[in-house]
Amino acid sequence: MMGCRKQAVETVVHGIFLLLGLITVGCVLLITVYLIVSGIPAIREIGLAAFLLGDTWASTAAEPSFGILPFILTSVYGTAGAIFFGVPVGFMTAVYLAKMAPPKIKAVVEAAVSLLAGIPSVVYGLVGMLVLVPGIRVLFHVPDGASLLAAIIVLAIMILPSIIKVSVTALEAVSPEYEDASLALGATPIETYFKVSVPAAKSGIAAAVVLGVGRAIGEAMAVIMVSGNVANMPSLFQSVRFLTTAVASEMSYASPESLQRQALFSIALVLYLFILLINAALNFFLKRSKEG
Repeated sequence: MMGCRKQAVETVVHGIFLLLGLITVGCVLLITVYLIVSGIPAIREIGLAAFLLGDTWASTAAEPSFGILPFILTSVYGTAGAIFFGVPVGFMTAVYLAKMAPPKIKAVVEAAVSLLAGIPSVVYGLVGMLVLVPGIRVLFHVPDGASLLAAIIVLAIMILPSIIKVSVTALEAVSPEYEDASLALGATPIETYFKVSVPAAKSGIAAAVVLGVGRAIGEAMAVIMVSGNVANMPSLFQSVRFLTTAVASEMSYASPESLQRQALFSIALVLYLFILLINAALNFFLKRSKEG
């Protein structure tokens, strides 16, 4: 009797987990279908080449133009810059916290990282607008500090908590036996951390980078406050507009059923496919390295 009851409970729990997993998959499919249905009409009317490769966005002009190449390049450059600055800092911090930091320092830094993760994005944007933007204007002697550089710095700071927390968890999960064996063979602690622990935790570190990339690509509020939000081709000290900020800045006043509103859904579709492509590429290279 007890065995049958236990098996029935396990079956119910298994069914609940399966249902929750299917709900998650269903949500992703629902979002995908909705974006495709909403975004394809504008691409069909404007033309795929004109939409993706056009360098002028003038959605409210007498003769509107819907080229999103400046948004795509700005998002690529902004995300790449945030990764270039944020990933090394986050990775090295994670190694220090997981393997070298004294307990008291580790507790303080982890609390600060958790606090950094809990700060709303609008606060990052506000601080960037009041401190970073004027600082860039004065330091580099440019007319306006609201620029791609300001957005890159803000995004690099915002992705740090995701990279640090996930990487620390992955590094702490590495079996101590690997490190003990390396030390016993004469390797120094630093060599052990970077040649044994880090490779053993590379899947978790890669997941941290994926989360950081997703945060950088998908951020809108903070970016719109420090980037200037002007549809220019990307330049380090010039006001720019990202894919996310293009949607956020115009969706509120775009007329329903208008080509402008449909084009904004098309931008969201491009952004969605962009994120899927990056995740697929990272997972491919990670799987390839495992097989190698």
